[in-house]
Amino acid sequence: MTETETFETIRYTADVVALTPDSKVLLIERDWPPYEGHWALPGGHVDPGETSRAAAAGELVEETGVPVGAYDLRQIGVWDSPGRDPRGRYVTVAYAAVVPPGTQIVAGDDARTARWWPLNDLPDRLAFDHAATLSTATA
Repeated sequence: MTETETFETIRYTADVVALTPDSKVLLIERDWPPYEGHWALPGGHVDPGETSRAAAAGELVEETGVPVGAYDLRQIGVWDSPGRDPRGRYVTVAYAAVVPPGTQIVAGDDARTARWWPLNDLPDRLAFDHAATLSTATA
């Protein structure tokens, strides 16, 4: 590395697209900036020593009360565009899970509320690049 090169701080996160067989997706309403008041996929930071899969399962239960085994999650992609998060460089690994219709949810840990949304009637204000993540998960 030369004197003119710099390191970029990269934060590592995991997101979950929780779907039901009757075509609903679980979203949380963010209770903090950025995108406060916007709807988002459950997710969050990967802790040191943790896999993204384990982080995704943990964030899903922390933010929505929905328990899914880590190995019941199917990886759907990595989102790493430099401008995807206004706080800086975030790289997320996204997973999908299918849960039974009528699965009960409880908003928690940073979520203002949580709600099942029909895939054909999603909210207008999705946070980050979560519309692209949903599109990939349901393709």
